[in-house]
Order: sequence, then structure tokens, then C-alpha cells
Amino acid sequence: MAVVTMKQLLDSGAHFGHQTRRWNPKMKRFIFTDRNGIYIIDLQQTLTYIDKAYEFVKETVAHGGTVLFVGTKKQAQESIAAEATRVGMPYVNQRWLGGMLTNFSTVHKRLQRLKELEAMEQTGGFEGRTKKEILMLTREMNKLDRTLGGIRDMQKVPSAIWVVDTNKEHIAVGEARKLNIPVIAILDTNCDPDLVDYPIPGNDDAIRSAALLTKVVASAVAEGVQARAGRSSGDDKPEAGAEPLPEWEQELLAQAAPGAETPAEAPAAPAEAPATPAEAPAETPAEA
Repeated sequence: MAVVTMKQLLDSGAHFGHQTRRWNPKMKRFIFTDRNGIYIIDLQQTLTYIDKAYEFVKETVAHGGTVLFVGTKKQAQESIAAEATRVGMPYVNQRWLGGMLTNFSTVHKRLQRLKELEAMEQTGGFEGRTKKEILMLTREMNKLDRTLGGIRDMQKVPSAIWVVDTNKEHIAVGEARKLNIPVIAILDTNCDPDLVDYPIPGNDDAIRSAALLTKVVASAVAEGVQARAGRSSGDDKPEAGAEPLPEWEQELLAQAAPGAETPAEAPAAPAEAPATPAEAPAETPAEA
């Protein structure tokens, strides 16, 4: 069964690019045509690239890797947090702090501070302090939770990152490339494909498009977790460097019924011919 169907991509508006005057010429090979001054992305290519990215993510997680979900723009914040949390992966959906990857040792110290403050609050460590001290500690804790809460359990730099809008998240992409961390990302018509290892041509401005593609990546993670568990419980020895399954992975596996569809998979749809611009549903194009 296909990871995602052409109809799902069309319904989400994944085929709408930016205005023809706002584009990156390197994206020309991913463009099907233009309609009313808006580029239309070739969804047939999108399906092919989705399969490649899905397989990479699944194999990465199956071998003990982690994927960091990154999307701080308003249209992506909710789906990034929801899907990453669903599969137990770290995420950044508020603000990318410079050095989150390249200076992770310092970031890790701030994570320890966050956990320390939370423990103090829960065990009554704030008692006996002045109102001003409690206020300052609470503000510090809330600020750390807002910016670092999504990566609180990340013990090391991720094996790969999933990015919604490489232009907005250019700092994150730059840090990943500096550390040779593979980048999987949505490529809108104004993006640079040279910066991405596993591109998925599509609309990174529409809420439904960003949510659908993020769900696909999360489903690849979930499938990788199941493959990893099967490999660990089989006759073969676990591969060197593979870590024991954390508690969240055990819960995810327990919830997965045998033969159940992965969340990104919809019931089989009738075979369709590749979409043409005339078949595209009426929808407001992505904002320029």
C-alpha cells in the first residue's frame, strides 16, 4: 500500500508553490507548470521522493537512530509537536536557539537545569523562598520549557532532522550540514534543493500540507521502531551501537495491533491518473 496517495496530496494543497516571481531556479525540475502566476509542483515526483525519505527514516530508526522534528512557523507548530510526541521523537516548534546541534554540550546543561527546576517545584524546593525568588525561578523554568521542552529527553545530537521550511529554519539546516546530519525536508518552489539530502517537493506554507507530510515522516519513525523491536527480539543479535528500547517505544509497540495500518496510510483509493493543474481542487494558494 502506498505511503500516501495522490488524492491526499491534492486535498492538502501540496501542489501549490509560490508566485512565479518568487522562486529558486534550482527547483525548476520539480515544477509541473504554472497557473495564474502560481507554480504547480509535480506531485508524481513528490510521491517518488516521499518513498525514498520514508525508507531512509524507517531504516535510520530501525538501527537505533533518532529524528529531530523542526518547524517553528505558525502553520507547522501544532503538527510538529503532535507527531513528534506521538512517536517519542524530539522536536523544536517555537524558536531555534543557535548552537542546538553544534554546541549541544551547552544545550544539554540547560536541559539539566530545566529538570532541576521542575524537580524543585514538584518536591517543594520553592518553599521557604521569597516571592521574588519564586517568581524568578518560575520564569526561568517556563522560558526553558518553552524553548527546550521538546528536546528535554535528547541525550545526543540526532541521526537526522525533519524540517518544514528550510528558508525559515536555515540556521538548523546549516548546523545539521556542518555536522553531516542528513536533512529531510519539504521543498517549496522558493527553496534550495542543494541543502537537503532527502527532499520532498511540496507546499510548506499550507497547514494541511505540512501536517500530512509530517505525519508521513512520523509514521516512518513508528514503522522503524517496530522493525527495531522485531530485530531485537529475533534470533539475530542487536547491531552494535543500538540502544535498548525506551519505555515510550514499548508503549507504542503495545498499541500497534498486528496488521493495523500505519497512521499515514489511508484506505486504498481508486487508481488515479497523475494530477493535472485542471484537476486541482479550488484552494487558496500558499501566501507569497
